[in-house]
Amino acid sequence: MSIKEIIGSTLELIIKAAVLVFAVTYIMRVSTTAYDYGYRIFTEKPVSLGEGRIISVSVEDPVSVMEIGTMLEERGLIRDAKLFVMQELLSENHGKIQPGIYDLSTAMTAEEMLDVMAADAPEEGEEDAEGESQ
Repeated sequence: MSIKEIIGSTLELIIKAAVLVFAVTYIMRVSTTAYDYGYRIFTEKPVSLGEGRIISVSVEDPVSVMEIGTMLEERGLIRDAKLFVMQELLSENHGKIQPGIYDLSTAMTAEEMLDVMAADAPEEGEEDAEGESQ
């Protein structure tokens, strides 16, 4: 082997090792971020503990969930608007947010806020059952 071949193969080995280290580091960071985000979808804590602050928000029709999430993030009710969109997508209240004015607290979770904003009028079967029992 000549010196040029030794230097070339050594340089090639160093470049391959650097690319491998970069790829492993990148995959670990992306995996950790994805896991953290996925975990937070179901376990996100309220912005504040205790009673919190009551903030009135107005939801108009038509408005996207991302716009609602951005508004809630700007007002300090949630930490991450994108996470709110994913929480709404996976909740039982998906697509049920009603226009209106809501009093939300910083002590509420995103799921509790979605429950408040998706509160529907009672269905006919529920009204009949309530009317008969009175």
